[in-house]
Amino acid sequence: MNKPKVNPNSLAAQEMEKIEKQFDKFDSEVKEMTLDRLNATPKVETEEQTKIAQKDIRKMNDVYLKPLRSIASREKFNERFREKLNFDKEYVHFIAENKEIIGETLEFWTKPYPGMPAEFWNVPANKPVHAPRYVAEQIKRKFYHRLTMDQTVTTGADGMGQYYGQVAVDTTIQRLDARPVSTKQSVFMSSGV
Repeated sequence: MNKPKVNPNSLAAQEMEKIEKQFDKFDSEVKEMTLDRLNATPKVETEEQTKIAQKDIRKMNDVYLKPLRSIASREKFNERFREKLNFDKEYVHFIAENKEIIGETLEFWTKPYPGMPAEFWNVPANKPVHAPRYVAEQIKRKFYHRLTMDQTVTTGADGMGQYYGQVAVDTTIQRLDARPVSTKQSVFMSSGV
């Protein structure tokens, strides 16, 4: 957008210049928020939604999930990733949790490697299930960063008053989670992908 035409010596021009400086400062603060800085923020620890005793889990029927829908890929699979794919295709036992809408089923698409089909999964929440490791890893990667304004920092002042606030990353919140069912499988998400 173009600047409005004003007299360069007027009060409006001076105010416009101050606003531009504030906007540029805000813009530079947002650009400084790199992915490394965002990922360094602490994650909010939450309690497990589903507390099931191990002996109760043993009594339950094992539920093995398969994709509801699959769309073939036209790409050719790169054989260099065959070992990683075999590791990621192993079925693991976990409980999926929806932290935003508690108890709602998780629906999502996966395509862990080029050349593999895109698969649509429907994972029930708060129930022990068996699914490929790449499904559990994708669920585990669903988080977001909460950004807040730090009200203690004065960012500027003029004839209209003082301006407070600086953008800061407050916390990282896990939106979806996949927790291993037993302590024997607590390292199920360690493929390094």
